[in-house]
Amino acid sequence: MNKNCFLLWILVLIVAVSGFSQGMLLPLIAVIFEKSGVSSSLNGLNATALYIGILLVSPFMEPQLRKFGYKPVIIFGGGLVVASLALFPLWKTFWFWFALRMVIGIGDHALHFATQTWITTFSPADKRGRNISLYGLFFGIGFAAGPLMTPLVNVNEALPFAISSIICFIGWVFVFTLKNAHPEQEVNVTSFLATLRQFRKALKAAWVAFLPPLGYGFLESSLNGIFPIYALRTNMNVSTVSLVLSAFAIGSILTQLPLGMLSDQLGRRKVLMTVLFLGFCSFTAASFLEHSTIGLCMAILISGMLVGSTFSLGISFMTDLVPKDLLPTGNLLCGMFFSLGSLSGPIIGGLFIKYLQNVSYFYIISTILLSISFIIFIFGKRTQLIPQKEI
Repeated sequence: MNKNCFLLWILVLIVAVSGFSQGMLLPLIAVIFEKSGVSSSLNGLNATALYIGILLVSPFMEPQLRKFGYKPVIIFGGGLVVASLALFPLWKTFWFWFALRMVIGIGDHALHFATQTWITTFSPADKRGRNISLYGLFFGIGFAAGPLMTPLVNVNEALPFAISSIICFIGWVFVFTLKNAHPEQEVNVTSFLATLRQFRKALKAAWVAFLPPLGYGFLESSLNGIFPIYALRTNMNVSTVSLVLSAFAIGSILTQLPLGMLSDQLGRRKVLMTVLFLGFCSFTAASFLEHSTIGLCMAILISGMLVGSTFSLGISFMTDLVPKDLLPTGNLLCGMFFSLGSLSGPIIGGLFIKYLQNVSYFYIISTILLSISFIIFIFGKRTQLIPQKEI
């Protein structure tokens, strides 16, 4: 096994553990707060703490990565996640848990920012889609496994947090086996203003590539946070909601790697345009199949297979469009656009089902997917791919 292959597998292992902790926290804390009588609006507000943490820390991450390198940033981020998970049982209050989730958002973002940038830096162009799709695949597997911890709350409220903290600690230890490396240093990013200048350059070079992460953030958060409310209001039962959400997760896991490899062969723009347009078709079909559990689950499974990879494909597309000295900035912006989408999903989705009660919730998702597909079709071809040399 060569050093890059070993490095890749360690990094995707860390990402899987991070996905596991995120996947566990969303339903676990929602269930604990619901049982404690916390209102649904406050419950939702608490869930936004993760994305607020990501957005708050983002402008300050790149100088640290360039100064200290990938390994220390991953160790810092993983350490914050492990410590925060261990502290949850200490004091069960709304604002303490809000603060802990914000810290986890900071830690997770540091971890993902460094691992994404590291993978995109050492991956040759002909294997970039595959490597980034492995990143997305392992995060998805971890995220899907996380909710399995939720039933343990009936045994002991602290048990899921303790188990998750131990699992994250074990994954964290593996990072210490890696040899540190730094991103290319053709630019000097040591201040907040320098970071903003980098943001402007990356946006100019690859703004179209940040739309898939934005759309995926909106899709994921609104599907998990708003669809259950819409479903219950339209008399779907709880088991159908669970099946639909599981179908999307399974679909995205099934095709994550094949679509990444396909994008290496056909090009990121073509694959993104195609899956987004077909995703528009499948979500539109889902709106006509809401009264059939089997039909709805099949439509959402297909939707997951099509658009469940848009975040990782967006990262690969961005990597094609920017020079290597801008890769840290590009990866940072991918995370920020994903977080903006994740924050707006529940808000816009909630307003949609409140004021358009006779319109299918799936229309808002299909409209966004069609819009992004159209924008990539019009503007994506005007961008000039920048050749990247293998390291």
